[in-house]
Amino acid sequence: MVINVAVFPDVRADGVGRGHVGRITVRNLWLLMLYASYLFRMGGLGRVECEDNPDDLPNMVAEILAHAVEKRQRRQLGLGYRRRNAVISRVRGRIDVLKTACGHLLSRGRVACRFDELTIDTPRNRFVRGALEQASRLAIDTEVGRRCRKLANEFKRMGVAGFLPSLAEVQTERLGRQDADDGFMLAAAKLVFEFAMPTELAGTHVLPLPDRDEHWVRRLFERAVGGFYRVALESQGWRVRSGMRLDWQMEHRTARIDSILPRMKTDVVLERRASHRRIVIDTKFTSILTRGRYREETLRSGYLFQIYVYLRSQVGRGSPIADRAEGLLLHPSIGEDVDEAAIIQGHPIRFATVDLAASAKEIRQRLLDVIEPHPAHEGMGSH
Repeated sequence: MVINVAVFPDVRADGVGRGHVGRITVRNLWLLMLYASYLFRMGGLGRVECEDNPDDLPNMVAEILAHAVEKRQRRQLGLGYRRRNAVISRVRGRIDVLKTACGHLLSRGRVACRFDELTIDTPRNRFVRGALEQASRLAIDTEVGRRCRKLANEFKRMGVAGFLPSLAEVQTERLGRQDADDGFMLAAAKLVFEFAMPTELAGTHVLPLPDRDEHWVRRLFERAVGGFYRVALESQGWRVRSGMRLDWQMEHRTARIDSILPRMKTDVVLERRASHRRIVIDTKFTSILTRGRYREETLRSGYLFQIYVYLRSQVGRGSPIADRAEGLLLHPSIGEDVDEAAIIQGHPIRFATVDLAASAKEIRQRLLDVIEPHPAHEGMGSH
């Protein structure tokens, strides 16, 4: 199988290290991928260095992957079982009776069997080998690239030569206690593949698909916001949850209502019970303002109703933190920064943007600022 990838690093469209995804200016996608990655949450990347120099992230991740693999190779790589069908001279596993009889194998002292075989050529090891090959192409530093190629070739010599599994297949694997050493290596390998944006599965030309790329970055933005807040806030007593489902308050329901009623699933929820705060964050990778029928600019009504329902649907369930929950609609900046707020039926709701064309330090500070109570609400006694 041939997989073509379009690497979408810092797109230098105007000579100053900025590119566009749709109408949104993005200084560096590596920074978003850093915040979204499990490797960042594990502390595997030096946060200050990476945030200050996001252009160096491909080299850093390639080097970390190489280091993790070299450390893991001090012990035998993990083994696994694969299903085999073979004609052999002794019974092993289960006999394939039909194949044995049709081939008259017994008369020749042979038997067809199905059995599990212990092998080093596991999906996990193939995935790491593929990541090393990909990292050797991503790395700008030629020495780091050669190091990754050398390790990939060593994997092949050991017998790790099968087809590359998909990222989804690897994510379904669970690491047991004996596989703990593989965790860090796999986290680095996954981040390497997240740097490469898939386009076509086969062919000779690498042609990015704009619609798919924009969808990919939209999802990346959501994951990056959640990943950033986990690292920045959990040590301060905050609980950060992504993809949290909310239930409707229903009475006298009909038989089909549960199957047809839309589900409510938040992007990010921040909670800090010590300060009695819950912030429901909804991220959108579009302009926060649009042209209205009667006004030149207006908030997008669908997004406003969505965050309103997230907040009001949880009121009255005996949870003071839910009764006073806050909302944050967070969008990338398009041409201007927006930071407006209102208290609607007891819920402070903030409408803010973050400039993805800014420096890493400015993006970090902005993400921290927008979860603080809005200055306009200070002294109003809402919190």
